[in-house]
Amino acid sequence: MDRFLQAARLLWDCAQSGRFIDDLPEQIRPSTRAEGYQVQAHWPKVSGERVVGWKIAATSEAGRRHIGVNGPLAGRILQSRVHSSGSEISSLGNGMRVAEPEFGFAMATDLAPRESAYSVDEVLEAVDHVFPSIEVPSSRFADFVRAGEAQLLADDACAGRFVFGEPCRDGWRTSDLRHHEVRGTVLRNGAPAVERAGTGEAVLGDPRTALMWLVNELSRLGLTLHAGQVVSTGTCMVPMPIAPGDVVAADYGVLGRIELTFA
Repeated sequence: MDRFLQAARLLWDCAQSGRFIDDLPEQIRPSTRAEGYQVQAHWPKVSGERVVGWKIAATSEAGRRHIGVNGPLAGRILQSRVHSSGSEISSLGNGMRVAEPEFGFAMATDLAPRESAYSVDEVLEAVDHVFPSIEVPSSRFADFVRAGEAQLLADDACAGRFVFGEPCRDGWRTSDLRHHEVRGTVLRNGAPAVERAGTGEAVLGDPRTALMWLVNELSRLGLTLHAGQVVSTGTCMVPMPIAPGDVVAADYGVLGRIELTFA
């Protein structure tokens, strides 16, 4: 069996069982960014699931310092990991225990690999709508902070569970998403335990810039961002700590509001 396929199978088994590992065994451990993506590419096969979109991790400088990487990381969003607003999200095997409000984009047309980089305008022309998103990220590593870039990419860029809100099709193209405020709240035993705010500026300076980065990262990997797929562009505020039983809400103003329960 291909060693990267073995690595993906081990990580997926950990995700299903809630088990953590310190590192991938040396004989199947990726050592470069490219090898990390090679492991991740096997996740759809070992899970038997369809890729419905992509996430971006480490879109803020603080986030990159926290996990010791030099740039953003792309990860696949699998179908079973997506939930609607109001859902209960399992805490099984989640050692990170944070919620991350993010700007989501849904694609109307394919963006295929090419030699020249895509511009922001080209990418936005391919977008159908935006939507509010909350990721509850997760890692299969006991200490994800020291796992390193290659292993984090193999670990699907710490992709966890996602809650997506209703589509917003009107007005977003003329909105300044860079300065658009999002307010996050964690209710514990019915009372506010965490209250935070952020803007799109935390996401590589602008969520639209983050979307462009993702498209060009996929292009470099020879991958297409397909029509109908979605992109969750990375947290727009300091991640909110959560505990089982908490209710998490994110208010995007005119773009919508979503919530989840961390079961």
